[in-house]
Order: sequence, then structure tokens, then C-alpha cells
Amino acid sequence: MDELLRRHRGVMPSWMPIYYDEPIEIVTGKGARVTDSNGKSYLDFFAGVLTNSLGYDLDEVREAVERQLRTGIVHTSTLYLIRQQVELAEKIARHSGIPDARVFFTNSGTEANEAALQVATNARRSATILAVRNSYHGRTAGTIAVTGNRAWSASGLSPFTVSYLHSGDRLRGLFKGMSDSRYLEAAAEDLREVLATTTAGTVACLIAEPIQGVGGFTHGPDGLLRVWKEILDEHGILLISDEVQTGWGRTGEHFWGYQAHGVTPDLLTFAKGIGNGFALAGVVGQKDVMEQVQGISFSTFGGNPVATAAGNAVLDYILDHDLQANAARTGAILLDGLRSVESPIVVEVRGKGLMIGIELTTVARTAAVFESCRRDGLLVGKGGLYGTTIRMGPPLNLTEDEAREGLEILITALREHA
Repeated sequence: MDELLRRHRGVMPSWMPIYYDEPIEIVTGKGARVTDSNGKSYLDFFAGVLTNSLGYDLDEVREAVERQLRTGIVHTSTLYLIRQQVELAEKIARHSGIPDARVFFTNSGTEANEAALQVATNARRSATILAVRNSYHGRTAGTIAVTGNRAWSASGLSPFTVSYLHSGDRLRGLFKGMSDSRYLEAAAEDLREVLATTTAGTVACLIAEPIQGVGGFTHGPDGLLRVWKEILDEHGILLISDEVQTGWGRTGEHFWGYQAHGVTPDLLTFAKGIGNGFALAGVVGQKDVMEQVQGISFSTFGGNPVATAAGNAVLDYILDHDLQANAARTGAILLDGLRSVESPIVVEVRGKGLMIGIELTTVARTAAVFESCRRDGLLVGKGGLYGTTIRMGPPLNLTEDEAREGLEILITALREHA
């Protein structure tokens, strides 16, 4: 492993992070468990950054991909009809909640958000965007421009004029400690003031995550998107819901994060979990909005036959096995168990379903808990604006026994470093 790490550092840029004091190479996986090159097994509660939504080596997904590979067709481009793509688009449109929906496939959440911004700016003939503090939307020039987390904003150069709203962080800032009702009032006041002061002329859209992923799974009260959209509608401004991490039933309560807010966005973006590791993402919008793109556009690899074969199998499995309900059940085991822990290093336990964050007191404590979990056989993530959040997004088909097993490791680590 030392040799592989040396080679990694010899060819990879230093700004591309790698986990753990002693990095691991994951070589096999089955279900919610993976094994590293030293033969150590781990229960995986981060799932490739919430991407392996069905864990590893699921028969239905593997067989769907193998069937497509046996045809000899891996790629044709969207200049030709792709049956798997059309079938998946029909399913996503039907479950999106957006009427008369159209679906455009890309390869990643970054590209999906970039496409949504392209649609919105074309529809509104404006390059002025509203975004949210502490947000993350991707790594391209456009998506970095609307990312409100300084650690992930690699450049101040921007193709957009961007104004930021206050985030869902309830621990810090002007909205600290507010009740839900007061928070919603303050958010409305904030949006109106931003529109009146820092924007000029037509505004294209507001892009927002129902739960901020990289931001440490922070979120405002249910109803926040509705409050924002009521004001946006007064000005004809579009709402983009970034569902890259909240989609496919992960929150347990709903299939999409936006549904907790009693509102339907004009556009939603998806990625990660739908491909279960295969590169698959996209944007959904009502026909009248999606058709506003000027000129011709397509994605060379977006929605290719292999990726959409996997996507169809993934979505069918999620729906057939009601994994949204499973996320609610197993997520409750973790959330309730973590909230029952009395520890001086735990500031807050937050999240919904299988999207869980543990805010700790310091970066050092977070790193120590992170490393202890790995030592004891549990993989978790970390993040948040200040690097003090343990992040978890286990596979949606996590069992109750696996949830309890992971919970025990987490509690041990929290107590060890209290």
C-alpha cells in the first residue's frame, strides 16, 4: 500500500484528497461491506459518497449490465435511439413530480447542475443566479460559481453574477437558534432584501439543496423551499432543486428532498445513487422550461446504454423493495441511537433517513472519531463548512442489524474521544 500511495502522489494533484492517515485500497465488496487490499473488512456507511445506493455486487444490477455488454453495444451516442435511456427517462419523469417532464442525461451531478443552469439562464435570458451559503453544486466553472462553501470554491472567476441567501445552518450565523416559524420568516425577509439590493434586472433562478450534502447535512425547516418559491414566483424566477444527494428515497420521508417542503421545483437535478457506481445523472424539468435552450446540445456519454441499463435496474429495485421505507426504518435506528448518546464532543446530530451528520466540537475530535471508526471496521465520511461533521449515507438496502452494528462502532468512537 505504501508503494501505491507513493505512485498516487507522483501522478495525482495534491488538491485531490484521499482519506485516512493510512489510505486504503478497496478491492472487493458485497452488500454493505467492502474489503481492502490487506484483507480487512468494513461496513460501509459512506457508500462511495452516497453513490452506491444498493451497496456492492447486487445481482439485479450486475445482470442488467452484463446483458447490455453481451449485445456488444457500450456506446452509440444520443444521435441514435437508445431503448434503455428512453425507458429510464420515462420512469424518472413519472416519479419526478414535475408535470409534462423532460429528462436530459449527463454523467455526473456537476454536469447535471451545469445543464440546469444552462436551461434556466436560457429560459430567463439572464446570467444572474441566486444560490445558498454553505452549498456545494460541483467542480466546473459554472457550478463552482454557485457553490457557497469556500473550501470547495477553487476559483473566484465566474460566468455568473451570484447573490447568496442564508443557509440552513442552525448552529451559527444570523439564523442561529431560531424556531422553525421565525426561521421561515427570516428566510423570506432575507430573499426579499437580496432581490432588492444585490441583484439587477432579471434573475434566472435559485439553485438549492433540500439538505446540504458537502455542507455537513445541514438544512432549514420543512417549508423553506415553499417560502422561497412563493417569492420567486412573484418575479418569474425559476427554482432548481439539487437532488444529487437527497434523491431516490434517501431521506425516508419522501422520494425527493423537495417534497418535504410542499412545493414543486421548476427543475430538479439527480445523480449518484441512480447509477449505483455507474456514471449517470441528469436534469428534469417541465417541457416549457426545458425547451428554452437555444441551439443544439447533447452529452456524448450521458445516458449511454450501459449506464442506463444499470439505472433501470437500480430504480426498479428501489421501488420494488420500497427502500424509501427502509431508509426511514434504519435511519431512525441510527438517528435515535446517536441522539441518545451524551457526549461533550457532540454538538448536534442531524439529518433524515439515511442521510446523517454528527457535528463535533473540533476538527481534531472529528478526525479522531473518523480514524477510530475505520480501525473498528466502519467507513464514514467527513465534511461540513468547518470540517467538524461526520457524514453518513449508507446503502438504502442497509439491514436493521447492520444499522445497529454500525451504531455500536460509532458510539464507541464518540465515547473514546470524549
